[in-house]
Amino acid sequence: MDKGLIKKNHLLQLYSKMLLIRMTEEKIIEEYPNQEMRCPVHLSIGQESAAVGVCNNLKKSDRIFSNHRNHAHYLAKGGNLKKMICEIYGKKSGCCGGRGGSMHLFDNSRNIISSIPIVSSSIPLATGSALQSKLDKKKIITISFLGDGAVEEGVFHESLNFASLNKLPIIFVCENNLYSVYSHLNLRQPNRKIKKLGIAHGIKTFEIDGVNIEKLSDLVKKLIKKCRNEMEPIFLVINTYRYYEHCGVNFDNNIGYRSEREFKKWKKKDPIELLEKKLLAKKILNEKILKKIKNDLKRKINMAFNFAKKDKLPDARNIDKYLYN
Repeated sequence: MDKGLIKKNHLLQLYSKMLLIRMTEEKIIEEYPNQEMRCPVHLSIGQESAAVGVCNNLKKSDRIFSNHRNHAHYLAKGGNLKKMICEIYGKKSGCCGGRGGSMHLFDNSRNIISSIPIVSSSIPLATGSALQSKLDKKKIITISFLGDGAVEEGVFHESLNFASLNKLPIIFVCENNLYSVYSHLNLRQPNRKIKKLGIAHGIKTFEIDGVNIEKLSDLVKKLIKKCRNEMEPIFLVINTYRYYEHCGVNFDNNIGYRSEREFKKWKKKDPIELLEKKLLAKKILNEKILKKIKNDLKRKINMAFNFAKKDKLPDARNIDKYLYN
């Protein structure tokens, strides 16, 4: 196939996946005030490039482990949209049968193994998954998605140390959006870059801004190949930014923990808007194609929400299943 066509299709795929995440979460924002989604939601609007840049380079057999801000990871890895929305609505067709809500998404058919809301809790599970790959002698990569707040937990350091000592095929992906709830990184960490934590554990470490999805995807492609072939861990820091509040569907710049100037600076570097402008400038996209892409995604998303709203609630007779006594 022509290299130009391959690149064109690749860029369109990156754009469409980021847009699917953005539009799905915008629909969540629209519907959330109706009080039918009875669970907290942590949105990834502004951070979509991190999830897509990583997951778009994975094989179906590769495994991902996520955290509380997991919608983007789930959709980028090809998780079932209807099951995701049903889960957020607490309906029986949800991926957890309506038991877990927004922060407990998984899809075994896509090797989206787990999403755990307790900070850092999925990191040791991902490390165990990588150990299994090594013991089974399988070229399966595990991705552990974590936020900048997670690097302040002891289990993060224990897991990196274990992965480093045992040469495990895992990539720890830190989405550094600068804030742990309302606390800036500068208030929580000494004057050092997060990437130095990976270096301290003897792990090959890389850092990149999540602004340019094409550059990010190219780097991740190389890192995954390296991790798979050499069977050793990698630590990747992706600098990014969330537009909405830590938990919820509102803007919260008025609280004062971050400045309007900082917010606008990052908003100008929106990864979806930048890629859209590039595709239009290169005539890979035109207004007609752009409209079709957005209409198709809107139709798909609306179908998922309509299905979820009509879906049944879980059977009360099953309430005691899957519980630890």
